[in-house]
Amino acid sequence: MQITNFRDMYVCELQELCNVEVQLAEALGRMAEMASNPTLKNGFMRHREETLVHQQRLEDLLQRHGASANAHEDQSMQALVHETEKMMSMVQGNELRDAALIASAQKVEHYEIAAYGTAAALAGQLELRDDQKLLHQTLEEERRTDELLTKVAKQEVNPEAVTLQ
Repeated sequence: MQITNFRDMYVCELQELCNVEVQLAEALGRMAEMASNPTLKNGFMRHREETLVHQQRLEDLLQRHGASANAHEDQSMQALVHETEKMMSMVQGNELRDAALIASAQKVEHYEIAAYGTAAALAGQLELRDDQKLLHQTLEEERRTDELLTKVAKQEVNPEAVTLQ
């Protein structure tokens, strides 16, 4: 896709975000399988379901703009998923693996927060208020997920992992 105007750039951002959600949904299933902490495992599965909703929202937005949802493969998300898998192959022990999973998941969440914030700002510049509202809704859901990961890390997972020193 050639980007020749601001609207094209916005649509391209939506396409990349859609691919981010596709990749993340797949990764979250694997992360849930690797997690041993029940709270973390359930959190990954809930976020996977939420991620599928985010993907559908983006597909709906793209359809409204007459654009394909499968136009881009987000290389940043590919790299984050690859790094997560690499880390999981190196980490030994359930408690330490859970801590590493949270660290990796938070990197992904921060990337999504940045990407949704950018897309919402672009929608605002284009005065696409309905788009902006949906993107802000997803942005807030991503922030809540990040907060939940922090809570699980601080209260359950990291205290157990620290004792392994």
